Amino acid sequence: MKEYFRRTFSSFRIRNYRLFFIGQVVSMSGTFMQTIAQSWLVLSLTHSGSALGFVVALQFLPVLVLGPFGGVIADRFNKRKLQYVTQTAAGLQALILGVLVFTGAVQLWMVYVLAVIFGLINVVDNPTRQTFIFEMVGGAELKNAVALNASLYNISRIVGPAIAGVLIATVGLSFCFLINAFSYIAVLIVLFMMRTDELHPVKRSKQSNGLLREGFRYVLAHREILDALLMMAVVGTFTYEFQVTLPLLADNLFHAGASGYAGMTTAMGVGSIVGGLVIASQKKGSISLLITSAALFGVVVLLASAMPTYMLSIIMLIIVGAFSVHFTSLSNSILQLSSAPEMRGRVMSLWTIAFLGSTTIGGPIVGWVAEMFGPRFGLAIGGVAAIVAAAIGMLTLHRRSFAIESSDPVVGAANIRAEEDVRIP
Repeated sequence: MKEYFRRTFSSFRIRNYRLFFIGQVVSMSGTFMQTIAQSWLVLSLTHSGSALGFVVALQFLPVLVLGPFGGVIADRFNKRKLQYVTQTAAGLQALILGVLVFTGAVQLWMVYVLAVIFGLINVVDNPTRQTFIFEMVGGAELKNAVALNASLYNISRIVGPAIAGVLIATVGLSFCFLINAFSYIAVLIVLFMMRTDELHPVKRSKQSNGLLREGFRYVLAHREILDALLMMAVVGTFTYEFQVTLPLLADNLFHAGASGYAGMTTAMGVGSIVGGLVIASQKKGSISLLITSAALFGVVVLLASAMPTYMLSIIMLIIVGAFSVHFTSLSNSILQLSSAPEMRGRVMSLWTIAFLGSTTIGGPIVGWVAEMFGPRFGLAIGGVAAIVAAAIGMLTLHRRSFAIESSDPVVGAANIRAEEDVRIP
């Protein structure tokens, strides 16, 4: 047991990463408070699933359109300094929204505009924050740190919605936005406290007009990276639309209100912590394991969509959360470990597009389906999509394996094993 805990939390031995973890728990909890409050604000203003899907889509539209440029910026500049800028900007965005709601001046178009602004901030912040993990822990601890970071995300998914549910029921929506605004101060403090001499800075890309094209060529030339991105794109487009489906399930189907929505999000967070700790204890990952993870993720989402009562839905969402974080952490670590250091920002910007930017396409579609046919169907689409992603991964892996083995069976088998098994150095 002692060895298991040592292996699972090994990256916590690194001071800079411990500081980062603490700051992100505070900030991400605030972000989830805002997520809950924003969804409920849109529902309160419109009572429309399509409007809810549209605001989620607007929030991720900049990532979809401009995501690769964010990766170029992350590869070009000091990642720690970039985060000072992005975290400050995100705090100001939350503060403005909080003041608008508090004063009663908020209108739907304002929520739309601020959602786009938040998306623009994430264009740079997401690839920068993801690749900064490598600079804090190095290659040997990267997979463990990525998995713990996913658990961090889901600890926040428990804390944030729980606080949001209480605040909405007692003092109102505005305090969710205002508290989130001040939570970004924690990130700025821990960034300042980090020891820069203990970081592992990677080689930065030199200024060039061809950096963007170079990133796309690199991904196309590395099949294992391309396969993982394709699978993430399918799942990101239709499965990770919980900001759309869960509020509708809570409100329209189970009539549980804002606290019910917070409870469903919290349930996913509990399961995600378990899933994150499981993958943190593992020392290897592979495309085959990613395919299995996607298939199981799809199955449990389909089961969650069929739950007849609120409590059974809560129980099933715990399991959904576990498989959700297993899939995202595994794809994240495979991509980072498979990428050259100077290309990592651009690769992870494409991962961000596949994970978050794809919501721009999937959000309105899932929202419309949920509004027309019921929230169960909206959630079920996500389950089917994850299974389709697993099938796509299996098909491309089989084709690649057949092509390599046909050219030289002995060398081909060795190449497949080396490509499939992404081990920690």
